[in-house]
Amino acid sequence: MRRADRLFLLIQALRGRRTPITAERLAEALGVSKRTIYRDVVDLQTSGVPIEGEAGVGYVLRKGGEIPPLMFERDEIEALVVGARFVRAFAGERLHAAARRALIKIEAVLPDGLRRSSDRSRVYAPKSEWRTFERQRMDDIHAAISERRLVTFTYVTGDGELSERTVEPICLAFWGHSWTLGAYCRLRAGFRNFRLDRIESMLVDDEPFEARPERGLDAFLESIGAPPGDEGGI
Repeated sequence: MRRADRLFLLIQALRGRRTPITAERLAEALGVSKRTIYRDVVDLQTSGVPIEGEAGVGYVLRKGGEIPPLMFERDEIEALVVGARFVRAFAGERLHAAARRALIKIEAVLPDGLRRSSDRSRVYAPKSEWRTFERQRMDDIHAAISERRLVTFTYVTGDGELSERTVEPICLAFWGHSWTLGAYCRLRAGFRNFRLDRIESMLVDDEPFEARPERGLDAFLESIGAPPGDEGGI
């Protein structure tokens, strides 16, 4: 990995976190030694990047920290194109449109050679046959997660039984054949996963619910055996 890429990923790993992340975890994520992380952090701090913390405690990026410019390599561009194709095939219209806009912005600053290569990927994701209302359902749930709004729906179990659920939505996950909603279920007083294709008669509340750490993302991930912060990022 190029040093410039490593420094970019290091800043990206720190950005948006409220709690420190240790050098050990950063080293594991980036595939380098802790000594390399310590050296990179010092170099970034010297160059003016507002990183706070120390060895043995962890590091955080102070608000306002900027990521330096980075040029993409060919395989990185292809990864973005393939990712956008998968979003188009399997996600809702909201993410589909966002991925398309992001690629337009990226291609606008690429050199001609890389811009041409972005259209040549031979990794495809055939468009799924989702019905319009299913895509809309995903968009509505996605918005409910972002805005912390309760979702009430009729759920059909694998045995065909119906139950009314009111949940605090937490996250969406794609398992290769179906999407699931991870949520805190008020009926069961615990975390549950719901397949989106088994949700019927859905209603999103107008008022947001109160966020509680014991019902939030970190607690949900712990309940399914995934360590906090392991939701697909560094």
